[in-house]
Amino acid sequence: MKKILIKTMTVLALLVFLVGGMTTGKTDAASNTANQDLIIINKYYNKLAYYHNGYLEMVVPVATGKTWDKTPVGFFKVVNKIKNRPYYTGKIPGGDPRNPLGKRWLGINANGTYGDTYGIHGNNNESSIGKYVSLGCVRMHNA
Repeated sequence: MKKILIKTMTVLALLVFLVGGMTTGKTDAASNTANQDLIIINKYYNKLAYYHNGYLEMVVPVATGKTWDKTPVGFFKVVNKIKNRPYYTGKIPGGDPRNPLGKRWLGINANGTYGDTYGIHGNNNESSIGKYVSLGCVRMHNA
């Protein structure tokens, strides 16, 4: 089952996030090999695959952009991690149950941004998972 899923995911439009080494700020070769984390988002099936050190750890459903062009496609890096990020547009503080960004934010450097526009995050609407509903981010269950 895993081999079939991986093969299917590589054929379709994907977002690929390189996570390894970003929390330490190190740039040497040793830091890049110590933690080889990879996240692949399949927009067609609204699935997220997480690989740790080359092994598939999990595949979970996600929500992506309302239209195909909303969620960018390409290779990106996770450039920030934020717990209880405020929802600035709606002036909703982090940790508030009304906050559509949920409890965790992984900001990515898509389309020349600095991790503040596009991200992988939790959400306050669990029923949105598996659907095309976001403004460009990838939504996950808070858990």
